[in-house]
Amino acid sequence: MVAVLTGITVLPAPPAATRATPHPSPGAASAGPAGGVPGGDRGHRGRRGHLRPVPGAVVRAVDIPDRPWEQGHRGVDLAAAPGDPVRASAAGTVVFAGNVAGTPVVSVDHGGGLRTTYEPVVADVRRGDVVTRGAVIGRLADVTTLPPTARRGPGLSWGARIRDPASPDGRYIDPMSLFGRPTVRLWA
Repeated sequence: MVAVLTGITVLPAPPAATRATPHPSPGAASAGPAGGVPGGDRGHRGRRGHLRPVPGAVVRAVDIPDRPWEQGHRGVDLAAAPGDPVRASAAGTVVFAGNVAGTPVVSVDHGGGLRTTYEPVVADVRRGDVVTRGAVIGRLADVTTLPPTARRGPGLSWGARIRDPASPDGRYIDPMSLFGRPTVRLWA
């Protein structure tokens, strides 16, 4: 038997995307054009409408602990270099853009109880900005210039959290699950 993965295409990074909309007017209902990336997202989009914030490979997988206070890794690290653009994985509203323990962080609420977080990212957006899928939200920080308290891992750390009635802070999920699973077809 031969296993063939379908639906996986390796293409160059997506073209420049629509920028964040600074401080939307009250009642603004649209998060921008569908997709947010002129010409499409060129193969980086997940089945659930998300795309990778950077095109790099996974360098450290998620390791979500059983209990919220336990040690673990609540996101996935993707290969990227300092200064690389970091894109919103889906449309949403920026709910945080600032520093946490010396690490620059951006968080986007995508509605429906889903929030994604990107670090270390020097923000090009501010709290309240509406972003489209693929919009540049910032640039990967150079960790060598950050204080000793800052995150020191490789590349971009991308996390995802969903609302959970059992936990006031929500529940972390593997952000790679936002892509669904590849289709595997077997031929005899």
